[in-house]
Amino acid sequence: MTRASLAAREKPTARERRLEAVCIGAALLAAVFAALLLCAGGGGSPPAYASALFDRSYVHTIDLQLPDWEGFVRDAPTEEYRPCTVVIDGETFRQVGLRAKGNNSLRLTEDYGLSRYSLKLEFDHYLSGGNYHGLDKLSLDASFQDNSYLKTYLAYDMMAFMGVPTPLCSYVKVTVNGQDWGLFLAVEEPEEAFARRNFGPAHGALYKPDYRSLQEENADLALRYLGDDPALYPALFENELTAVTGADRRRLVRALRGLDGGQQLEQWVMTDLVLRYFAVQVFVMNWDSYLGYTGHNYLLYEQDGRIAMLPWDYNLAFGTYALGKSEPVRDAGLLINSPIYTPAEGEVMLRRPLYHLLMQQPEFFSQYRSYFDLFLSDYVESGRLARLLRETQALIGPYVRDDPTAFCSYADHLRAVDMLEQICLLRAQSARLQLQGEIPATIRGQLEQPQPRVDASAAVFADLGDFADLTAAKPRQDAALARVAGAG
Repeated sequence: MTRASLAAREKPTARERRLEAVCIGAALLAAVFAALLLCAGGGGSPPAYASALFDRSYVHTIDLQLPDWEGFVRDAPTEEYRPCTVVIDGETFRQVGLRAKGNNSLRLTEDYGLSRYSLKLEFDHYLSGGNYHGLDKLSLDASFQDNSYLKTYLAYDMMAFMGVPTPLCSYVKVTVNGQDWGLFLAVEEPEEAFARRNFGPAHGALYKPDYRSLQEENADLALRYLGDDPALYPALFENELTAVTGADRRRLVRALRGLDGGQQLEQWVMTDLVLRYFAVQVFVMNWDSYLGYTGHNYLLYEQDGRIAMLPWDYNLAFGTYALGKSEPVRDAGLLINSPIYTPAEGEVMLRRPLYHLLMQQPEFFSQYRSYFDLFLSDYVESGRLARLLRETQALIGPYVRDDPTAFCSYADHLRAVDMLEQICLLRAQSARLQLQGEIPATIRGQLEQPQPRVDASAAVFADLGDFADLTAAKPRQDAALARVAGAG
């Protein structure tokens, strides 16, 4: 959709308002149905791991038993697996594959001389059939550049609330050889168990597309149709998460060809699911994503020739992405009031067909508006968001205070939680006014009408986590590493 055509839609037509009323009812039903589907594991019983490690009512414990932890930290940037004994809530699992994980977070952790890496545990890496109550892989998120410890947790809760299949997560106190290592977020890795839990035993194919280099075009990562040969899509087919056949690959390519045509999109796209995903994605201002500079950090699901985008990786969400840009946006007013119809500049939107082409269709555009309205009213304005933040902070606060490898002080953590709530409330206020047509909801509209805006002077995005925190964290993490080494 062109900027001009989007700007023309900032005030909905009478037809769109009537359609919105219908869509809101449909949205409520769809969200309820999707929530039931999630709880039922795609029609069956929930897997055992869902009520074990991923019980969110308390902080779990994981002890990583690895003799040479210093050597592991030194070699972490290679992302090579090492065998490890893992004790989860008192239950022992041997010969588990352990490695560091991440892209920019891993690189910067190394560059700043830090030792708190996000980690990946693979139960079947060394033992065929190894698993944690049916789960073959999980990750431990280090909350890199997230002083609140809440950004990923909150974003996943938002997605699940809107009925989007989302990785399970819970907080864990991690120890290494019995020595405190810090509070991490355990996350269900999206592979076979994830697909089976959400879509049933006859699930489709799951991918985690990624860029080869930010200096390349990465058109396949953007889900642009490049031709019928699957070899033209390495960003997709070199990042398969479930067993994928040649027929699966050809079917996905046909879906991209259908998407490129821009017609009968519901034949090629799970439109209802994708629109709910984009409503949350745009709200949380996550530009380390499909709608941003990098174009990655999403899961792609295909079944029966139709595709959907699912959530992944939110540590740089809520307006805090600044990597890879010579002039990252720091203006709080621009961030809080960023347009909800054109969330990126035109040259980016034109290269993101899954969003761009859906927004060109009046019925999908109106449905997107309805889902945004539903999310604002029932998640933010209802008080659910504030309650979740406060209840979760009360749960994890004592563990953050005692976290020996934290990227921030406890006072900084408390400030970050307050700021995250403030930013979300201001963002919701701006999005509501954009939906009502009182603030332009496109980049072009905001350039032509620089006022009014929601006053964002109280929003200090650096409080959520910034590069200065990495420098300050080094002495803490060095001391924690020395304690682990000394105990060994």
